[in-house]
Amino acid sequence: MSTTLQTKGLEGIVAAASSICYIDGDRGILAYRGYDIHDLADYSTFEETCYLLWYAKLPTRDELQDFRAQLAGERHLDEGIIRLLKEAPRTATPMEVLRTAVSALSFYDPDAQLVAKDHEANIRKAFRLTSQIAMIVAYFDRIRKGKDLPQPDRSLSHAGNFLLLLNGEKPSATAEKALDIALILHADHEFNASTFAARVTAATEADIHSAITSALGALKGPLHGGANEAVMRMLFKIDKQGGDPVEYVRTNYLSQKKKVSGFGHRVYHTEDPRATHLRQMSHDLGYSSGHQKWFEMSRQIEEFINREKKLNANVDFYSASTYTALGIDVDLFTPIFAVSRISGWAAHVIEQLDDNRLIRPRADYIGPHYPQRYVPMEGR
Repeated sequence: MSTTLQTKGLEGIVAAASSICYIDGDRGILAYRGYDIHDLADYSTFEETCYLLWYAKLPTRDELQDFRAQLAGERHLDEGIIRLLKEAPRTATPMEVLRTAVSALSFYDPDAQLVAKDHEANIRKAFRLTSQIAMIVAYFDRIRKGKDLPQPDRSLSHAGNFLLLLNGEKPSATAEKALDIALILHADHEFNASTFAARVTAATEADIHSAITSALGALKGPLHGGANEAVMRMLFKIDKQGGDPVEYVRTNYLSQKKKVSGFGHRVYHTEDPRATHLRQMSHDLGYSSGHQKWFEMSRQIEEFINREKKLNANVDFYSASTYTALGIDVDLFTPIFAVSRISGWAAHVIEQLDDNRLIRPRADYIGPHYPQRYVPMEGR
């Protein structure tokens, strides 16, 4: 047996060097390119955060204006992608459709035939993917509901345009700002499962569309994406039964030794810094929309879990009630994560390809001892 250091799930293992995202789980710090997530949430925009992730610096006013124009200019989908969305089976989930459509986007990308390591081509593809993923999520939701497909508005922010395409009308300033902050908070998170999957695929020198499709496949799993969906479904059940949130959680989760979604984190040993902002957003949106019960139920559950289990809410817990207050369906929560995280995925794929080495770890073999004697069929 090998004596090489290994941990289950690669916990604590440093897989590569990266200049994109810094996390200090003991102090509850998350930073992109050295900029604290609290400052970015308070003062930045999603577009500026994308620029920071892709170019490793904050833009000047003119650079940001050009960046926004280029991102807005990519708000279009080939008719073949629209047809794919319309022809998806009625049983298809938004994540299944998104994963498949993103793979198909490479058919229509003008840079598709360029080598995977072409840095400038990858930046151009990142612009397209960021705009197109948002359109796919919004358009598929409207198609499955039998609604028309609004034209993109290139004068709106990324968040504002997404809400326009999703709801068919321009969003309020409050809703647009709330989603913009949520997109910033979800933009990157170091070597999480989907990001690492993207880097492994990119390391083979596959194209960026393949890498992002790998990321979406990893995100689809309930241990990575979907936790905020589980939180909201729990809140819906509590509301439907008219029960006490604390007693419901005590009876249906803690007494049965079940994990409550939205609490605890593999990396953070204190409060997830993203949860700090989402808690406030859930409060503000809930009360401004008249749906404050979701926040109030969430707050009761959070205080109870914190007392009983000494666990803190993570990014998923309050994003559930935040998205619901924005009128977003539960099965769109994970696809909207991708609407944001494409910015970080793209940054990591580009970083991987700019200084590439095939990612090929080893396994700690624990099977039968070598050599095993081969027994002919008649002797078994």
